[in-house]
Amino acid sequence: MTVGSGPARALFQEPAAGGAVRCLLCPRRCLIPAGSAGFCGSRANRGGALVADGYGAVSALALDPIEKKPLARFRPGSRILSAGGFGCNLACRFCQNHRIARARPPSVDDGDGLAEFSRMSPDALVGAALSCRDRGNVGLAFTYNEPFVNIEYVVDCARLAKAAGLAVVLVTNGYVNPEPLEYALPFVDAMNVDLKAFTDGFYESVCSGTRLPVMETIARAAGRCHVEVTTLVIPGLNSGREEIVALADWLASVSPAIPLHLTRHHPDYLMPEPPPIGPRELLGLVEAASTRLETVIAGNLGNFP
Repeated sequence: MTVGSGPARALFQEPAAGGAVRCLLCPRRCLIPAGSAGFCGSRANRGGALVADGYGAVSALALDPIEKKPLARFRPGSRILSAGGFGCNLACRFCQNHRIARARPPSVDDGDGLAEFSRMSPDALVGAALSCRDRGNVGLAFTYNEPFVNIEYVVDCARLAKAAGLAVVLVTNGYVNPEPLEYALPFVDAMNVDLKAFTDGFYESVCSGTRLPVMETIARAAGRCHVEVTTLVIPGLNSGREEIVALADWLASVSPAIPLHLTRHHPDYLMPEPPPIGPRELLGLVEAASTRLETVIAGNLGNFP
């Protein structure tokens, strides 16, 4: 696949009646009419074929501390070049990156518009990562929006990055089908998966998704690459002690060595309320989860009063 020669044909698709196409990337299995995009916005039907409109789109590029991903037990103290594209297959009401997560390509603009971006070939992006090595860069992280919706670009870049001795990191919501996950895993060194909550109701009402596929992603990836998990704690929605302990219990059943980040949310996008959880309450949840897991980390404590 190349950048600049038109849209790239998407993987994981099948034709449907009437010129529609079904995307098989994630549990949504979007049935997409001609001229439209799927729920994620980055995969569109053009002439009865699914194309990867997000291929090569880079909306953000920054050399970050690896702990910002967050990864606490993977190459600590290093930095990683972090790239974002556009699109997401969940619709979290509290999304902090909604301007790129809910963007749409110009060909199927539905009014949300497309965040500003540049096109970078896999060679160019990996070259940018290599040029940062003297500044402590150890690899390439796909983050800021959901990387799996741009799986073709991510894997093409990851192949080159691995061959060049760079680490590859995905920061993901984990909402992906098993076959695409297995396609990507051989090229992934570390993954931070957002487990948004441990109730189906939260996933359905707040994120427009389901919980089980995310749990399956964590279980499949553990042992294949380094895995850490993040839960953004929102008071009254997913902050109950019993829920956090149940989440930690399940994660320990996969591996008690998986680090869990319990992170303060801040009001954003469609959720101006509630205010962030208090530091003492969050630390109490960290203490409760720590009875099940070896590493539990409180996040964002320094960002709010």
